[in-house]
Amino acid sequence: MNNVFVYCEWEGTAVAEVSQELLTKGRKLADTLGCKLEAIVAGADLSGVESQVLPYGVDVLHIFDDKDLYPYTSLPHASILINLFREEKPQICLMGATVIGRDLGPRVSSALHSGLTADCTSLEIGPYEDKKSGKSYDNLLYQIRPAFGGNIVATIVNPENRPQMATVRKGVMKREVVSPDYKGNIVRHKVADYVSDTDRVVRVLERHVQKAANNLSGAPIVVAGGYGMGSKEGFDMLYELAEVLHAEVGASRAAIDAGYCDHSLQIGQTGVTVRPKLYIACGISGQIQHIAGMQESGIIISINSDPAAPINSIADYVVVGRVEDVIPKMIKSYKQNSK
Repeated sequence: MNNVFVYCEWEGTAVAEVSQELLTKGRKLADTLGCKLEAIVAGADLSGVESQVLPYGVDVLHIFDDKDLYPYTSLPHASILINLFREEKPQICLMGATVIGRDLGPRVSSALHSGLTADCTSLEIGPYEDKKSGKSYDNLLYQIRPAFGGNIVATIVNPENRPQMATVRKGVMKREVVSPDYKGNIVRHKVADYVSDTDRVVRVLERHVQKAANNLSGAPIVVAGGYGMGSKEGFDMLYELAEVLHAEVGASRAAIDAGYCDHSLQIGQTGVTVRPKLYIACGISGQIQHIAGMQESGIIISINSDPAAPINSIADYVVVGRVEDVIPKMIKSYKQNSK
């Protein structure tokens, strides 16, 4: 009762990485609150799922194993969470800001009248005072995310309704195993007790999964361009630099809005969150929306003609100069040193 729950997505034979990242964060939240961390996995042929979930510090693992639960369809999974939460009454529920999470989260929060904050970049526990009513609350979930186009960082709280629900993008949280031998209880539920026959009316007859156009979230080196690249042709330099470094190319929202590159390359709050060992920001001013998606990078190099660009304040190294002058020199230098 009143524990922290994480909905874990099942990807055929494995738990999604974003779910394991949220288990890590959920463990920390549960420790702060002095409660248990519970996980939910719903899918088909879930053999071996325990070893992918319990090591992250999960105290209770709820398993719903049924042939109709994979591939994902909305109604059965929503019914499982809604009915389980009515029984268990969690205080917090976390799930990935994925295609599934964006479908499932609103359905569950609407049915339970609980509210939902999407695309959080940070989750913390703290007090809250409602000055209008004079009420004070302890141990609320601070659901932190950029708002108003990334111009401010908003901290959202849900004082009354439960569970407090939030979604988080892949890569925002770090994935850390508590112990490979962590002992948690396993509860295998009878799916028919939670899912009605009418929930099974939709069946997936054929499924096609399109491969990602890039590997931004997993790349050790990312070369990203902003509005300062000037044009589509300017981005050609980034692809050449990325080829030399064996890196992936990314972009800021400003560059994408200007038509310099495809939306799939967007890094930031409304794009991909990355945590590479090396991040090279080329012609990027550093709006908070973009910084939210790359600030955890190991080493950040900023190339910018404006010495006062906001991104320079978080960069480990700053190269003040025009990208069209600096990048060709970098390419030439890397090619010479890699021979």
